[in-house]
Amino acid sequence: MIVDCHTHVRSLEGVDTAEHLAAVEAVDACIVLAAHGGSREEANRRLSEYVGLHREKMVGFGVADPTQDRLNGKFLSCLTDKLGLKGLVLYCSTAGFHPAHSQAMRFYEAVQEAGIPIFFHNSSHALHAEAILEYAQPYLLDEVARACPRLKMVIANMGVPFVEQTLSMVSKHENVFADLTIRPSKIWQTYNIVVAAHERNVMDKLLFGSGFPAASSGECIEALLGFNMLLTDTKLPTVPRGSIRSMIERDSLDLLGIRHVTGR
Repeated sequence: MIVDCHTHVRSLEGVDTAEHLAAVEAVDACIVLAAHGGSREEANRRLSEYVGLHREKMVGFGVADPTQDRLNGKFLSCLTDKLGLKGLVLYCSTAGFHPAHSQAMRFYEAVQEAGIPIFFHNSSHALHAEAILEYAQPYLLDEVARACPRLKMVIANMGVPFVEQTLSMVSKHENVFADLTIRPSKIWQTYNIVVAAHERNVMDKLLFGSGFPAASSGECIEALLGFNMLLTDTKLPTVPRGSIRSMIERDSLDLLGIRHVTGR
């Protein structure tokens, strides 16, 4: 079971959805994250329509802002029952709210009780200038994980540039995971992240992701399986291929408590 746990669709128009479908052909299932910006209600509705056409392949995560929206049990019920979405994505640094904001903390408690996972998309390779970088630090989620130990949480992009904080978080908390979204063209960065995770013995807490449209699932799989070959004539440490393959083939949906039947 190969799951791409991190994909986006630019506009949910015909050309963009066709590109997305082609990009995830190499995997059994993928998570599609609603985008930040504009109407969150509209973004969630359109995402629901798109993933609803591909239920055997896709799982949708709706966008929310606990400091701006009235997020209660009715909202969560609408998200899961009416829209058929399976999780939430929060953009704390881009939206400008502290991950442990008092309103957010109350919201996490409700989400934990509902058994819905949250994807914290606080770090990015291309944060805009107005984003609050301080709020992207993974250690700020420690308070959330301690207050809501049963809440399934995913730290996006390995928390880059705060990778060490991410490794500490996934090592410390049972239900905190990290998405290894890589850039195939940045093989040295990928190498250092994977080696660091292997040395910290947390490879089992990493989830495979492509970050589409940044890259396709197939490109990222090839990059991960092949980067050890670049080290053949060096004395640099390697990571067992089996460990990398296990990470790629990990059933991320099951780990996050998401029930899903693929078409394969």
